Amino acid sequence: MLKYTARRFALATLILIVAVSAMFLMIRAVPGDPVQIMLGPRATPELQAKLIAQLGLDQPIWKQLILFYGNLIQGDLGIDVFSGRSVTDIVFQQLPYTLELIFSSVVWSASLGILLGAYAAAHPNSLMDRIAAAISVSFVAAPAFVVALLALLVFAVSLKWFPAIGVGEGFWGRVNHVVLPAFAIGLSWVGYIARLVRASMLEVMGESHIRTARAFGIHERRVVMVYALRIAILPVVTVIGVGMGFLLSSAVFTEIVFARPGLGKLVIDSITTRNYPIVMGALLVSTGLFVLSTAFADIINAWLDPRARSAK
Repeated sequence: MLKYTARRFALATLILIVAVSAMFLMIRAVPGDPVQIMLGPRATPELQAKLIAQLGLDQPIWKQLILFYGNLIQGDLGIDVFSGRSVTDIVFQQLPYTLELIFSSVVWSASLGILLGAYAAAHPNSLMDRIAAAISVSFVAAPAFVVALLALLVFAVSLKWFPAIGVGEGFWGRVNHVVLPAFAIGLSWVGYIARLVRASMLEVMGESHIRTARAFGIHERRVVMVYALRIAILPVVTVIGVGMGFLLSSAVFTEIVFARPGLGKLVIDSITTRNYPIVMGALLVSTGLFVLSTAFADIINAWLDPRARSAK
């Protein structure tokens, strides 16, 4: 297991280097003069030259990339050209809000989706199975930004059950403010996970170890929830890990709709002003989250199913 974990993290590091390099080059390839956009048309040539030198834009692109990685190794993501603050401090100040939103979305959607899928698989072709299928398809077809707007109008504006904007203060204040954004992001995942668990469990229920457990007289609920579900949720773990990119993209719209701070809103605001250091720092952290979540999903799968450790 340790060897598999080390190999998987080595691969994740290589993927992260390639992805960050590609993002760095694409940001630099965007048309327009970033210095003029940042400083405005009335900036003096001396001020423009100072900012160009500060950003390293007067160096060849390959040298800019080397300098970026050199600073990155030291934990330095650069300096915000507007506030003069460290990009690392700005990005990691916003990161907890995005992680809070994504974690809440995954917890409630995965829990409900697994329960729906397991129940549907344990009662195939029943009325509840058909109802669960209809609900799942309906949830999958609901875009996160549409759900966010509807949830805001219904539960915050009309019913006034939850606050409309902000993140709140204190534990219960934070929980109260994250309910609607997490609901908007996680709703489509409920249906997707439910269908995935149902299909996986129906396949697992026909395997020999399930028939053996039943032959020994083990209670059907234990057979379903312990012996079958442990194998059936392996695809769910993988999908959640790979789906981190989708969750981050959904968080962008949700943070804007609910006026929440976070990485998504930070990236949008920084792209508007062409603030290179902030954009690169936020994208770097987002890419790292995606790569690490995929690696952790593979490691969890290998822990739950030892056969995955020998897979090439």
